Amino acid sequence: MKVAIVHDWLVVSGGAEKVLENIIECFPNADLFSIVDFLEDRKCVKGKSVATSFIQRMPFARKRYRAYLPLMPIAIEQLDLSGYDLVISSSHAVAKGVLTGPNQLHVSYVHSPIRYAWDLQHQYLRESHLTAGLKSVLARMLLHYIRGWDSRSANGVDYLLANSQFIARRIRKAYQRDATVIYPPVDLSNMRLREHKDDFYVTASRMVPYKRIDLIVKAFSQTPERRLVVIGDGPEMKKIKAAAGDNVTIMGHQPFDVLVDHLQRARAFVFAAEEDFGISVVEAQACGTPVIAYGRGGALESVMGLPLERPTGVFFGEQTEESLLEAVTRFEENAHLFDARVCRKNAERFSSEKFKRALMSFVDARLPDEFVDRTAPYAMKEHARDDEHHHQLA
Repeated sequence: MKVAIVHDWLVVSGGAEKVLENIIECFPNADLFSIVDFLEDRKCVKGKSVATSFIQRMPFARKRYRAYLPLMPIAIEQLDLSGYDLVISSSHAVAKGVLTGPNQLHVSYVHSPIRYAWDLQHQYLRESHLTAGLKSVLARMLLHYIRGWDSRSANGVDYLLANSQFIARRIRKAYQRDATVIYPPVDLSNMRLREHKDDFYVTASRMVPYKRIDLIVKAFSQTPERRLVVIGDGPEMKKIKAAAGDNVTIMGHQPFDVLVDHLQRARAFVFAAEEDFGISVVEAQACGTPVIAYGRGGALESVMGLPLERPTGVFFGEQTEESLLEAVTRFEENAHLFDARVCRKNAERFSSEKFKRALMSFVDARLPDEFVDRTAPYAMKEHARDDEHHHQLA
């Protein structure tokens, strides 16, 4: 069986690229395709070469690849996948739009329909200062075109997978299609449990508007008796530093081990974004740290909130300083209910192994019998583990 894996673009390694890495581990002999490939760290593609589109050779593509969004639907359709039996696309933009035929199986893992073209269009236009004028008209026309193509291209996918129930609902709205939820993989191997906590709160994220780090910083700056540590960098750094009180430490970008150390020691992890899933929320719980999160999006699926009997976090209902601080107070009043071991156990629902097992089972069940090789290395490993588990139960 010939397998192709398609990813939107390969520029930096983030959450979508961690999913890609796990997909490649399931199908190690697959060929890779992408709009562009400018990765320096090749870990997420396992050192493989990547076939790219004509945008790879366009002027300034390395730094301005997003400017070629109007050409991306055409570019993704030019990738020739006609020689493959199975196509798996990892898509938050255009990857699912590759062309496949009736004798090919196309499974698309959708991180989200194109956010800025669908329900987040107006937020995107505001943040980009495109609410009025000729540029605004052109941007709205482009997004209208992208919406039409995005919806139509979904019809070429045999099976849609979503990374959360939240995204499955967004897929239903955008494409009028049902999607099976397989939660994204979180590498828990380096996230060790620590039960003793220090007296500070932590948040970590890229400093972009929708992450709402500014909201967290402003709220904690109102309560000087509480310490907050902020890890991350981005275009909003200057604005966030200006809003920080003396009790807020802005550390900027930090190595992974420094991030993990703070996640392990923090009293709670604070999260104010409406995310599709939110891997950092799971990473914090894997360290035994409860979460104070905005009660929208994927966090509702990865955090067990009060008033549950064994909670792993607290939700706040509005993206306001008052609502966040009220949630912090509730967390402190109920601190005795939070157990680091319960947080860790909840995080283990989202391990890489569970993701790979679910993906392989889903694909195997939909392949023609002649392509299902139960002697494949990964299948052997999974079946051996299942046999050992059954033996232990016996």
